[in-house]
Amino acid sequence: MALAIVHSRAKIGVDAPSVTIEVHLSNGLPGLTIVGMPETAVRESKDRVRSALLNSHFEFPARRITINLAPADLPKEGGRFDLAIALGILAASEQLPAEQLADTEVIGELALSGELRSIDGVLPTALACARAGKSLIAPIGNASEAALSKNTVVYGAQHLLEVCAHLNGKQPLVPSTTSIPGSIDVPAGDISDIVGQHQAKRALEIAAAGGHNLLFKGPPGTGKTMLASRLPSILPPLSADELLEVAAIHSVAGLGLRSALSQPPFRSPHHTASATALVGGGSVPRPGEISLAHHGVLFLDELPEFPRKVLEVLREPLQSGEIMISRVQAQTRYPARFQLVAAMNPCPCGYQGSERCRCTPDQVRRYREKISGPLLDRVDLQVDVPALPSKELMQGNPESERSDVVRQRVTLARDKQRQRNNVLNSQLSSQQLQRYCPLQADQKQLLQRASERMDLSARAIHRVLKVARTIADLESSETIEVTHLSEALSYRYKFSH
Repeated sequence: MALAIVHSRAKIGVDAPSVTIEVHLSNGLPGLTIVGMPETAVRESKDRVRSALLNSHFEFPARRITINLAPADLPKEGGRFDLAIALGILAASEQLPAEQLADTEVIGELALSGELRSIDGVLPTALACARAGKSLIAPIGNASEAALSKNTVVYGAQHLLEVCAHLNGKQPLVPSTTSIPGSIDVPAGDISDIVGQHQAKRALEIAAAGGHNLLFKGPPGTGKTMLASRLPSILPPLSADELLEVAAIHSVAGLGLRSALSQPPFRSPHHTASATALVGGGSVPRPGEISLAHHGVLFLDELPEFPRKVLEVLREPLQSGEIMISRVQAQTRYPARFQLVAAMNPCPCGYQGSERCRCTPDQVRRYREKISGPLLDRVDLQVDVPALPSKELMQGNPESERSDVVRQRVTLARDKQRQRNNVLNSQLSSQQLQRYCPLQADQKQLLQRASERMDLSARAIHRVLKVARTIADLESSETIEVTHLSEALSYRYKFSH
């Protein structure tokens, strides 16, 4: 009897728990059994592995083969264990030295010819290998992605024979390398393209500097969508740690490497998107739009056109910065520290206040009631975007600041916040608010009067203080002044339902 052990990793959200593949050869009728809670694709791997071994000119043992995927209570899915199972059979049948597999983890799907096919979720596996102090053998198509984990030695292979030659010491594989971009790509648009709308552009800069949520409200054609699309152009590049987090989520979602690394994510789902599409889910939970927008922007255009029950699912992740998807077998956690930017019309036709509007007060009320008070309470900046006079529109805006100039101010403000708070101002806790946002007597009086007049909740008051702190950081002020607090209060637009 012979026993071989190979190490691999499962995929549970952005986590990669360890899986030990135990292969046992015993006397009896030839057959292959896989145990350890495998789903359909894993059970089918026995046919792929058998053909891959035979087509690679290895001997497939004519014995009773039992394969255990431990731990037994962890769900296993996909073809990611094919390579580990094949190597385990070779090691158990003494066609491969088993001791070479002790400090190595392997992952990859096998074609019938023995070629290695790419899989999803390789980067979380590589990061977990680094923590475990082991090297990783992966398909060549995943090697550059896995190599983003700088502390992991990653070997990319095209064929099962290359892996075996490497483990036998006959033809070692070359460790894969890749580089993390040091700056964001040049965006498609620049904030200087927007004519007028100075208050809206000021709010956009404040939102970028502090990571605050933002809502634009105005008639059609005033530039709300254009303003929102320019937000990524004034955001600073992601740090190395942030890039790895974003890349890990996109890796699990199967979106590829470049989609996650070019610049801070900007996701803009259509208003017909379901709640599952936003937060994630499915029989095998996958990340939704809020997780794909992690460390970036989630833009919801025509906000009231989204079903109310869809919008309500955003409330918890906006507060906690993560989403927990619960299923019968397991819970899957995805990070969701995104910045919400939304746009809406003032009424169903969009032209409230002009002669073109024919909406009744009841229609306007029902339209605005699609956005609940608790959700609106979590939006820090609520800005009117009025229609521009045609004369101003024709004159253009030749002296408007470019995105790179605004981005420099945003970057400096964010650096101040991280040095002081270790987080952006939008993520300050109650204790940090008391420490870093102290108010003088006149400021407290102003805030009290404003909160009574505007009927602000405790959460809204805290968010006003966070915005005021960001405004002070943009002006390099160590303390919050009355002007900073007044400007922050001016962005708390009072919706009337």
